Amino acid sequence: MRVDAFDYVLPEELIAQEPAPRREEARLLVVREGGLADSDVARVVDEIPPGALVVVNDTRVVPARLHAKKRATGGHVEVFLVRRADQDGDAGRERWHAMVRASKALKQGAVLDAGPLEITFVARTPEGLFEVELRADDVSRAIADVGQVPLPPYIRRAPRPEDRNRYQTIFARVGGAVAAPTAGLHLTHEMVAALERRDVELARATLHVGLGTFQPVAVDDLDDHPMHAETIEVSPELASSIARARERGAPVVAIGTTVVRALESAADDARAGHVRPFAGDTRLLIQPGYAFRVVDMLLTNFHLPRSTLLALVCAFGGTDRVLSAYRHAVESRYRFFSYGDAMFLRRDEVSR
Repeated sequence: MRVDAFDYVLPEELIAQEPAPRREEARLLVVREGGLADSDVARVVDEIPPGALVVVNDTRVVPARLHAKKRATGGHVEVFLVRRADQDGDAGRERWHAMVRASKALKQGAVLDAGPLEITFVARTPEGLFEVELRADDVSRAIADVGQVPLPPYIRRAPRPEDRNRYQTIFARVGGAVAAPTAGLHLTHEMVAALERRDVELARATLHVGLGTFQPVAVDDLDDHPMHAETIEVSPELASSIARARERGAPVVAIGTTVVRALESAADDARAGHVRPFAGDTRLLIQPGYAFRVVDMLLTNFHLPRSTLLALVCAFGGTDRVLSAYRHAVESRYRFFSYGDAMFLRRDEVSR
């Protein structure tokens, strides 16, 4: 489908530079069959039917921007961790693919220092990134100590200490993301308790959000777009939760497009509406015409024009209906993107 089908005009001042004062105080646009309703995020609890299954993304954002010095010369190098390249669980050594900014090209074997971290340039990757090896007594702890929060490029300010909390969901558990699953940023412990009082079940998927989520679409047709890979895990426990929801006739509610991609990537071809346990990479690109197999309802932030994420939401809710909602959001001065407001919608059975 042509990328310009997902374009809209967004005044720059509507791009949120700060989160709402409290997570639940963001605005919420509810997209219904009969029209649109302006609300606030705390009221999404009332939109989720009793007994539903709500699936959140438990990825944890890594403070991925590292400022290092060349051991040989003392020259400054910025290392932006993009994606974990190994999963062997060694606390003292990790390999990552990274973007590197330096005044002179790094040579293979070059060693950098970033506080307690020793960073060695291993090789170039086929995608043009650097493979680097990080060493410390505890690499994850060292990254947390010296790294900066990787705020998206459209947030035009330096990260502050409070971003370490606000650019992380309350479900964050598994380190590996370099961008937040932003719909989950709105949920609070009080909202989760309110859902539990409505007999709503909460389950967790993992999708480590990569920089590809901000990758511009540089082709005219989405069919030609090289979709980025992201690592996901759909556990046996989550598969069982979805099976129980199907048995009781309850909808599956995704908190964010990352959860949609994870669940739809793990859809069970043999059982409609179910998933199979899966751990690995996904390159699933969802656009209008896609037949959703698992997710029934979606809480999501507002996404960039001409993006794969907006294409996913249009596929889910119907292109005309979603773009009409976006126009309303612009006219009503909703706040857009990662620190912005949210919308809630149900799956359009005949999306186009």
